Parts: sequence; C-alpha cells; structure tokens
Amino acid sequence: MFEKVLIANRGEIALRIHRACREMGIHTVAVHSTADADAMHVRLADESVCIGPPPSKDSYLNIPAILTAAAITGADAIHPGIGFMSENARFAEMVEEHGFTFIGPTPEHIRIMGDKVTAKDTVRKLGLPTVPGSAGAVPTVEEAAVVAGKIGYPVLIKAAAGGGGKGMKVANDAKGLAEAYSLARNEARAAFGNDEVYIEKYLLHPRHIEVQLLGDTHGHALHFGERDCSIQRRHQKVIEEAPSPGLNVKERNDIGKLAADVIRKLGYRGVGTIEFLYDQGKFYFIEMNTRLQIEHTITEMITGIDLVREQIRVAAGLPVSYEQSDIKFNGHAIECRINAENPQTFAPSPGTVRGFHPPGGLGVRVDSALYDSYRVPPHYDSLIAKLIVHGANRNECLLRLRRCLEEFVIDGIETTLGLHRRIIAQQDFINGDYDIRWLERFLAEQQ
Repeated sequence: MFEKVLIANRGEIALRIHRACREMGIHTVAVHSTADADAMHVRLADESVCIGPPPSKDSYLNIPAILTAAAITGADAIHPGIGFMSENARFAEMVEEHGFTFIGPTPEHIRIMGDKVTAKDTVRKLGLPTVPGSAGAVPTVEEAAVVAGKIGYPVLIKAAAGGGGKGMKVANDAKGLAEAYSLARNEARAAFGNDEVYIEKYLLHPRHIEVQLLGDTHGHALHFGERDCSIQRRHQKVIEEAPSPGLNVKERNDIGKLAADVIRKLGYRGVGTIEFLYDQGKFYFIEMNTRLQIEHTITEMITGIDLVREQIRVAAGLPVSYEQSDIKFNGHAIECRINAENPQTFAPSPGTVRGFHPPGGLGVRVDSALYDSYRVPPHYDSLIAKLIVHGANRNECLLRLRRCLEEFVIDGIETTLGLHRRIIAQQDFINGDYDIRWLERFLAEQQ
C-alpha cells in the first residue's frame, strides 16, 4: 500500500480523498494555488506545496509543477480527483513515466473513452446499445445532412472530444442543420482544440442513467447499481438520486451486469461510470467517465462501500474487496449540488462566507470544504458543497432532504440552496416523474 499520496485537486473532492487516505493510514500532500492557501484540504494535509498563481492553467493544470511537488515530497502516487487532470491521458502517462502511480485507469483507457466517437465504437463492439447516429466523425455539413436524413430529425451534433455540454447543438430540421453544425464545430474547437463532431438521434424525453463500476488488475469487474442524474441545467447535473425512480429491479440488474461485463472485457482498472440515456424502456450508451464522479456519494450511501478507498486499493495492485454478490442496495439516497451562484440568474457569487451551518442528523452527509470566514475564490468551478441524504425509502429520503435544505445555512454569498428547495417541492419531482429537460422547462416557467 502507498505511504504517501499527492492529491492533485482542490475543494471538497480533495478533502474527500484526504479523508479516505487518512483512514487507510496514508499520508497526504496537498497542492494548491496561491488563491487556495487557506483551503481546508491544505490545512489538514500532512504536507502542502504551492504550485502556482490562481489561474488553473498555471497551477492545477500545470503538469511540471504537480510532478515536481510529488518528487520533492516523496509521494508514491498521485490522485487526480475530479476535473482538472483526472481524464488527461498524457498526464497519466507522465505520472507513470516519472515513477509515481496514477490512481486511475490506464492512459490507454482514458484516451479511448475521452474520444466520444472511439468510445461509442468500442462499447458497441462489446455489446452496449448506442444512440442511432453517425458511425464516426462527420467532416462536412453535406455528410451531416445525409446522416440526419437517415436517422430522422431532431438530431444532436456533439463534439468528439467533448464533455459538460460543450460543443453540443440540436438541429430540429434540415433548415437548422447547417447553423447547428457550424456552431458545434466552432464551440468544440474553442473548448477542446478539436473541432470533430458526430451526430446522434435527439431523444425527446430520456432519463440520464449512469452505472457505477470498478475493475482491478486481477480480472474482477463489479457494478454498484445506477444513479439517476436527469435533473440538469445546460447539461450540468444539479440533483442525483440512487436508485433511479424510473427503473424496475430487472432493468437495474440487467444494465448493471451488462456494463460490468464491458469493463471486464476491456480489462479496465479503477472506478469508472458508464452513462446512458434511457427512453421508452431502452438504454443507449452516451459516454464513459474514467474517473471518480461527484455523485459517487449516493452510491456509497446505499451500498455502505467507500469507493475512494477501493479506488486507492486497486491502484496499489490489490484486488477489490468484494464480490458482486456482496453488494447490497439499502434504501434511497439523493444528492444536491450547492453552488456559489445566484439561484435565479446563476451568475457566480464568490466572496467571504459569514456564516456556515450544515445540517446534520441520521442519514445526513455534507461534503464541503467551506468554513466560517472562508473566501470562495472566483477562479474555479462554483460547486461549494454537496448535501447527501439517505432514507429507508424514497419518501423518507425526500422528507429528510426537505428538512436538511431548510436547516442549511451559508451566509455572505449567494447560493443555489433556494433553487433546490423549489425543485424538491414540485409534484413532478416528488413523484419521480422527470426527464433530462424537466429542469429547463421548470426554470422557463418561473421567469
């Protein structure tokens, strides 16, 4: 097992990884920008190294600085966390080339799944259903028109190297195809340095279902059930729950087994998540995230399994601690992502926290790096806290979530706590009757 792990991230996820390491008897190294010198993960880590000024490109995306920090502190391994370098195949290669262990999958698997066209082709050959669309990248608008004509409008034009909703445009008919195609390519080029796009059928009322997976170097591959991530704004998840209120037991077991079989055939190492659109009883693969997910927390709540601990064990060459038959699902869990944003306009709201009172009680977990008088910097993602609630069933979970949102206090900055209170009061949400476009419709009605 590792003696010292460098955490190449910040905020609540860096703190989450630090806690898992400490419980395993592993020393931690925090890296930070000058803006994060007073961050909680920096305060709690055994050692810390400043790796640059506030801009991410000069600090958390600065590969030489991260590797130098690992070298001077004598770290054995580097955990990339979520975002930043977590799905950068070249970074994973460089970590290994410099004698450290990358706590994640192989660079090859990161590269395969990082290209949406290659990923789709790979999993299709391994037995996963995919959304009808182009066989690969579509280099011209004329070819796009041919594909769209075959699968039928509306269609979704997507960046091959995309993620987070960037480089995605909908064409409702042939007339709007050229404009959507051009906009998607331009946005993809600006965001990813790669303007390749492909086309898929645009499903009108799907749910976003993802399956949590774990593989090791000993041939084991497990699934930990699914999460429903359909409450989204601009393709960014807002609320997640597990299990999905939209699936039955057979569907849950079938898609979990199918996804686990795929990563077993791939020889995949580490945690990962395969994401699907679920529409009219059918699953369609959309992408695989080769890293820990923000919403891993709700899976931990219903299984009682520490996924970060397992991720670290597998990276150290140990087999997973469980067999598939050991994984039992208990109750229901919901996560609310709390952002430092105006709850109506969603404008970022950095600033100093003047009061912080997280909710507590049975079945309540708050993952956050906030503390009273902490200054939320303007340079990074606006996620500042995750409220995770567990109950014996979905109704109990909803009642507990309502109480926790009423109790949660973050003063001094604007947050999306108010938005979450409004969402969970809606009858559609209470009934579990929503799809990936429900939140956009709800917000439009509020204006």
